[in-house]
Amino acid sequence: MIDRIADVPKGVYVGQTEIHHAMARPTDVSELHGFNVALHVGDDTARVQQHRMLLLNQLAAHGAKKLTWLNQTHSTTCIRVAENSQFLPHNADALVTSQVGHVLMIMTADCLPIVLGNAASNEVANLHAGWRGLAHGMIENTLHAMQTPVTWAWLGACISQACFEVGEEVKETFCQKYAVDFAFIPSENGKYFADLYAIAQHILNQCGVQHVYGGGSCTYQANDQYYSYRRHPKTGRMATFIFIQ
Repeated sequence: MIDRIADVPKGVYVGQTEIHHAMARPTDVSELHGFNVALHVGDDTARVQQHRMLLLNQLAAHGAKKLTWLNQTHSTTCIRVAENSQFLPHNADALVTSQVGHVLMIMTADCLPIVLGNAASNEVANLHAGWRGLAHGMIENTLHAMQTPVTWAWLGACISQACFEVGEEVKETFCQKYAVDFAFIPSENGKYFADLYAIAQHILNQCGVQHVYGGGSCTYQANDQYYSYRRHPKTGRMATFIFIQ
């Protein structure tokens, strides 16, 4: 998917790539077929860089000037991207910017992508939110790093509740901090099925972000559309992007 997401306010361009892309380069590794954008999953470096340049060229038609990527670590670290920021990827899991045309990139293959913006469309953020990031304050840290009040959020594709089984300790970590018992369904083996979409929306609402778009897709079930780490540990990554036009 390269098209602009219709739900979000004008002045920003938001989207998420999928496995299928008309210009995806061929590969002999079946698990990495399609439009993989990750350099850390054993794919050919030249192939991945070609995909990233194709993506930049497509987004340039909508006002994009450059991309900033992350070395994602399942942390709660958020980096502000300024005009003179270093080009090399940051060790973090969220990016914030007010720079026009500067695309914030995160990669996922089951974790939840969250993009944030304000009413004036002059400050945006992009978050890589697995359960650890959500549980330890990824959303709150990013909101704190932003200089303007966030009024909306968009949730990209992630693993759905029906496919995301976690242990008692994960449930307790969330419920003790956020009281989100409603987001967990007991399974037959003493574990729980967790709803990342519901947890993220609850946290966002509690932080004053009332307009939350997106959600509802499942990376695990839609095997012809999305990469999924739980479906196959050796797999590619999608990119979720946002920039100010």
